[in-house]
Amino acid sequence: MDYKGLETYFLNKLKKELPLSLRYHDVEHVRDVITASERLGKLEGLKLHDLILLKTAALFHDSGFLIQRENHEDISCKIARDELPAWGYTQEDIEIICRTIRATKLPQKAETLLEKILADADLDYLGRTDYAEISHKLYLELQMASLLHSTEEWQKMQEEFLQKHTYFTKSARNLRQGQKEKNLKSLQHMSKKHHGPLFSGNDILFLILSVLSASFALKSFLVPNHFLDGGVTGISILLYEIYGWDLGLLLLLLNLPFIVLSWYKVGRNFAIRSTLTIVLIAITMQYMQFPELTHDKLLVAMFGGFFMGIGVGLGMRGGGTFDGMEVLVLMTTKKSSFSITELILGMNICIFVIAAIFMKVETALYAILTYIIASLTTKYVIEGIEAYTGVTIVSGESAAIKKALVLELDRGITIYKGERGFMKDSFDKSTEVDIIFTVVTRLEVRRLKNTVYAIDPKAFIFTQTVREPQGGIVKEIVKH
Repeated sequence: MDYKGLETYFLNKLKKELPLSLRYHDVEHVRDVITASERLGKLEGLKLHDLILLKTAALFHDSGFLIQRENHEDISCKIARDELPAWGYTQEDIEIICRTIRATKLPQKAETLLEKILADADLDYLGRTDYAEISHKLYLELQMASLLHSTEEWQKMQEEFLQKHTYFTKSARNLRQGQKEKNLKSLQHMSKKHHGPLFSGNDILFLILSVLSASFALKSFLVPNHFLDGGVTGISILLYEIYGWDLGLLLLLLNLPFIVLSWYKVGRNFAIRSTLTIVLIAITMQYMQFPELTHDKLLVAMFGGFFMGIGVGLGMRGGGTFDGMEVLVLMTTKKSSFSITELILGMNICIFVIAAIFMKVETALYAILTYIIASLTTKYVIEGIEAYTGVTIVSGESAAIKKALVLELDRGITIYKGERGFMKDSFDKSTEVDIIFTVVTRLEVRRLKNTVYAIDPKAFIFTQTVREPQGGIVKEIVKH
């Protein structure tokens, strides 16, 4: 077995081919797990052959991320089966390596000593002093993959994971258990500190305006004209239209299960704020009078959706919601390959189809228009007109571009080390390059591109929406 040659080759492959969005599951994580595996393997008295198998499993254990996140352990095994015979590994060796890789799948299940060591090495950072730094990388990665809904959820997830986790080997427990307990106490202290007051002055203002705007949309536009919206609100209106049940009570009852879920999955404050918001809407719907402003269907769809979107957005700005659909999506997205946006759209399509069956096709079509307008309005209320945009730049003139971004545009930048080239006619030729990443507002993107293209007209630039950037040199837009 030529492990040294294999390690050099495969680490280079991972460095070149792993997606940049993997802030935690990157090549540095693989190196870290190999180092931890070797240390634990020696402490546990492994013989040389078993130690090589262990390090090989560590080398391949997250290679499935080259293809996809879901079931990456099984894909890692397939990659190992394809690669390892050429490096002198027997089929028996490969089977041991694959079983060891699968032991890292959460929740971890390890039987053999090799499996136990790799499982411990994969989570070695839980009991180290750099835990906060490494876990933040995982937070960023999960956030970019739309697998996290809020910082409160992340905080709760970390605490629960550290409380339930136990190292398999005595060596890992001796090395890491003490610091892991300190890390848990630090998390719990931060959790208490970050809970803060249930409401701030801004929260109260946002939630009151949210209730008034949503109630105005319902009573002045949607309900009098038999229009629907998406989410739990749409289901409530649909039941109100079909059976004549009290709309305010429907909103309260249908949202109740989601509020209970949000208490455990999002956070206590979010659940309480959402409950109060829904109760206030039910009371407002019952006792406050709003004028019927128009019966023009297009105006109803547009302005009903507009004021409903303002209500939803302001509710989120106040730290709550009056539509539990998002909580359901949060639960579902962790068990599917669909994004949050796709899941919300799919659930709302079901509502619109039911509306077409029980009411009119025209009603369902107008409901889709109302939903689209409400969604766009919500987005602008939450993000503001100057939503943050992440910009990645690959250029042979990276030195001049870095200088221009920092000194002329006053932007903070982050540099990734990469390679460029790999053309069809000269695939073996490449050059090292600094990949530049920066965060600007939507209104600043055009100026940034003009600056970059003035330096290098052939620069490769792509943008992506950035959610809630914090720290560093970022222009402040709106305080949450």
